[in-house]
Amino acid sequence: MIDDIEEVAQRYARYTALGAVVIAAAWHLGYDLTVTVTGWPSFRWPALAAAAWIGYAAIGAVAARALARTFGGPDRVGPLVAAALAVDVAVIVSCRAEDLLGAADWGWGSVGWLGVMLLWNRPRWRVELIAFLSANAGIMLTAMIVTGTVDRISIARYLMVMVGSATLQLGYAAGCHTLRVRAEDAALLARRLAADDAWRESAHRIHADRLRRYAAIREVAESLLEQLADGADPGDPRVREDCTAGAMRLRRLITEREDVPDELVSVLRERIDAAERRQVLVTAPPFGQRMPVLPQGVREDLLRAPVRALDAARSRARVTVSAMSTMVSVAVVADTDDLPVSATPVREPSGVVVTYQRQGGDVWVNSIWQGQ
Repeated sequence: MIDDIEEVAQRYARYTALGAVVIAAAWHLGYDLTVTVTGWPSFRWPALAAAAWIGYAAIGAVAARALARTFGGPDRVGPLVAAALAVDVAVIVSCRAEDLLGAADWGWGSVGWLGVMLLWNRPRWRVELIAFLSANAGIMLTAMIVTGTVDRISIARYLMVMVGSATLQLGYAAGCHTLRVRAEDAALLARRLAADDAWRESAHRIHADRLRRYAAIREVAESLLEQLADGADPGDPRVREDCTAGAMRLRRLITEREDVPDELVSVLRERIDAAERRQVLVTAPPFGQRMPVLPQGVREDLLRAPVRALDAARSRARVTVSAMSTMVSVAVVADTDDLPVSATPVREPSGVVVTYQRQGGDVWVNSIWQGQ
């Protein structure tokens, strides 16, 4: 569920950014290029208008590349913003005074989409985009004043185009930002709910593990006390051996920590309990390390060989677990002749390396995983 919601949030971020690219490209190719070509004779300096169109396309390509890769505008946006405003100035300069508010002067209505792309998803995008659009409007208004195009009709046309284009550009940026924020909020909420579920599951496992240990402690204590109450001789070697085994089991159960409900540790505890019920003396230090997150298949490969050795133990075994941020080791020493061993280390597909060593009647099995 979390992965699905995260994917939805990523899609919102990706496609809203690409939507800005599509709008700017369609506007530049469909309108700006058309009026540049059809109005070529009316330009005072048509080559400058063509250069401005190419410059707009180049800036848009840089912004589109950044949006496609990071869903945000370019890192060094200052020079690109200045270049975008320079495109606006170039188009104004290339037009004749009487065409300042005509179709040929496409820059002031179109350059705002470059601002949307360049300032996309920046921390202060609202302030920066408003400042960019205001600078664009100021450039056009200054050109109108310089050329004396300040009659009522010209001012009305200026306000109509400027307000209309700025509303579209700001509206699109604000609407997409709201969609992204809502999608990110949903993903964050899903992660929190998943964390709560994991915490509750962990609490249940800790409680169940506590009850298991209490029951095991009671079972060991009752068994020993019943033997002694029934008249067993404390000096009898068998009774002393049972007491030693019971004391070791009690010590292990009492020192076990409850705040490490890891699946690897849980499996080892289950196999240790099973071995002790077979009257195997198991020595196991407390499993208190915080286990790292293991890739798929690593846990099974770490446990397979040591658990076989523990299950094959005749009378005694020692279990140790070591863990660091990028390393986990599980080792078992057991007295068994039934376990096949390899003279060379065995490398599992998951990257776990299993080492065997036999000395007398004991077998040492160590499986170790090291992350990157």
